[in-house]
Amino acid sequence: MYIFSFIKNFIHNLKPQTLLVLGFLLVILLGAVLLTFEFASKTSSLNFIDALFMAASATCVTGLAVVDIGTTLSFTGQIIILLLIQIGGLGVMTFSTFLLLLIRGRFGIASRELIQETLTYFDNIEIASLLKTVFSFAFVTEFIGAVLLSIRFAFDMPFADALYSGIFHSISAFCNAGFSIYSDSLMKYQSDVFVNFVFIGLIILGGIGFIVAFEVKNQFKKKLSWHNFSLHSKIVLSFTPILIIAGFFFIFFLEFNHSMKELDFGTKILASLFQSVTSRTAGFNTVDISNISISSIVIISMLMFIGASSASCGGGIKTSTFVVVLSYIKARINSSNNVNLFYSSIPQNIVVKSILIFSFSFFTIVLFSFLLAVVELQGGSLYEEGTIYIQLVFETVSAFGTVGLSTGITPSLSDIGKLLVSVLMFIGRLGPITIALVMGTKENIEIKYAEDKIIVG
Repeated sequence: MYIFSFIKNFIHNLKPQTLLVLGFLLVILLGAVLLTFEFASKTSSLNFIDALFMAASATCVTGLAVVDIGTTLSFTGQIIILLLIQIGGLGVMTFSTFLLLLIRGRFGIASRELIQETLTYFDNIEIASLLKTVFSFAFVTEFIGAVLLSIRFAFDMPFADALYSGIFHSISAFCNAGFSIYSDSLMKYQSDVFVNFVFIGLIILGGIGFIVAFEVKNQFKKKLSWHNFSLHSKIVLSFTPILIIAGFFFIFFLEFNHSMKELDFGTKILASLFQSVTSRTAGFNTVDISNISISSIVIISMLMFIGASSASCGGGIKTSTFVVVLSYIKARINSSNNVNLFYSSIPQNIVVKSILIFSFSFFTIVLFSFLLAVVELQGGSLYEEGTIYIQLVFETVSAFGTVGLSTGITPSLSDIGKLLVSVLMFIGRLGPITIALVMGTKENIEIKYAEDKIIVG
């Protein structure tokens, strides 16, 4: 009893951010241990480094893989990956608090703080109603996606295999994980309009954010009106299509006579649209990423860096963060102290947080790109190793944005490289700010010295 009391008091005294980090760590470690057992593999069991990488990738809904899931992992191993994806996609703390709600019918202040930390929303929201919306929205969407995909896959394989494939890919797509039991991801369905649009729908719904889904549900109860949406939802619903369309046009024109030159016009449009959607956080691909142009690598990297929306299954710095930073830059260029969007002013603390997230994320990518270069490159010239370095940078952005797209370099990483990418996926899923708050001091001491000027720019 004393041990349980000690554990309870210890957990109670932890900050919500610390609990969030520890929750994800425990799930990853548990998943890694399970994946090392013989029952998780078809042949020889995974070593711990590879198992840890796969568990981190699944829990952080990234999709990078050092082994082929379909050919290496057994049915049990694939189910472990799928469970990690589902838990990681909806959030460890979201799951635990929802279970508490089901068991007790209520929860306390600590649980409320955890959900607010996980879903990053307002203080006055109905947490119980939000949780019910999150789970009902997720499971209903995944169920519909699984049914649609299973029906389509049944034309290509036995029904039992089609059903399993439909369920696996529906959960993976909605959670924006990007894991596929097919060795070539979705390349064989490159020109299949039905499969492409089911995946596109699942990815967008999983990446748009539970807060937006919650507001849309409440809007339908009354009368759907644009003016009744929060500023957050307005930003997400407005700029998500803009990013998708912009990505589509760039990929379409840059790859028209390059990686897609052998495709017919309709397939080029479909592949460009799919890759624009999945590049923001999902990680599936219908074009060979290793064959795309450097220009497209840059565009896809930018989409991966921006990512999905806040309080969603996706990663990246988030759409709203990117929009706030752009709006701040615009305001400062116009010599305005107010950051305005949709006839609303963004609070100063939100602007500062957005700039911090953007800066922390950028420097995190720079740091890990450097570390991977030190570990993976042999010290050769730019001419000899320049291509590999570009692949490493792309891998870094993909891991941080929890996307999962790769040029194919992932399995060949050294053990240290795999550990670095695992840490990066973890940071990308929780956010650099959350990690910094956990590692930072509790005291907030402000010291102001006499002002002095410097020359900048």
